[in-house]
Amino acid sequence: MTAIITASELAHELTGGNPPVLLDVRWQLSTAKAAGAPAFDGRAEYAAGHIPGAVFVDLDRELAAAPGAHGRHPLPDLTEFGAAMRRAGVSAGRPVVVYDGGQGWAAARAWWLLRWTGHPDVRVLDGGLPSWEGELSTGTPVPAEGDFEPAPGAARLLDADGAAALARTGVLLDARAGERYRGEVEPIDRVGGHIPGALSAPTTENVGPDGRFLPAAELRDRFKALGVSEDTEVGVYCGSGVSAAHEALALAVAGIPAALYVGSWSEWSADPSRPVAVGADPQ
Repeated sequence: MTAIITASELAHELTGGNPPVLLDVRWQLSTAKAAGAPAFDGRAEYAAGHIPGAVFVDLDRELAAAPGAHGRHPLPDLTEFGAAMRRAGVSAGRPVVVYDGGQGWAAARAWWLLRWTGHPDVRVLDGGLPSWEGELSTGTPVPAEGDFEPAPGAARLLDADGAAALARTGVLLDARAGERYRGEVEPIDRVGGHIPGALSAPTTENVGPDGRFLPAAELRDRFKALGVSEDTEVGVYCGSGVSAAHEALALAVAGIPAALYVGSWSEWSADPSRPVAVGADPQ
């Protein structure tokens, strides 16, 4: 089973006998609020037009717990997450397709959470909403209640200590922009830099100019150049566990399983006792 689906494949499946549940997870990492500008409103974007039948899912409220000691987007309470997914119509025996505004980060977060909690068939719309050529709807569907019950553990999860260890024994990839990895700029967290031993692997290099993922063979070559082989244990992190899910998705497209450090840099850097590396050198 592939982790992504094209818009034409989705259009075809929506007319079939077991159409996928559609989740619209439009979200953007934004520092606009700190500057006094309005924050991005995914729900308003959804109301203005979405793929017919799609249900809006709020990343900050339904795919994450409140910010705190474990970072800006810690794991959601599983009881609340399961209830949100059932409200959206998610059932274990029905495929799920997730999309966002095209960046892919938010959709990947939903994909990862559903896969981690045991859903067997979840895919991300490659290229997001901009790739969809069909009509859009402004209606708000009320799907039948789903039966999905989260059962975590289907994918490997890292904590801070596990991420530090993996940076020494395997390959730990930092999915943020290179300038944040090097510590040249840090617009959000307490301090800039990276986990010692981690390698810079920005998510922007997983996709082409159209926002769609590179072919699987090209992704395998990209990760091979970073030291990833069939025998390598791989982990990923980012600022708060959102773009890192996109990196995990790219690795899945390439056929490479990866562990996710959900707390990511927002958790790591909040503890002054943890070491910080700066510059292009991983160490």
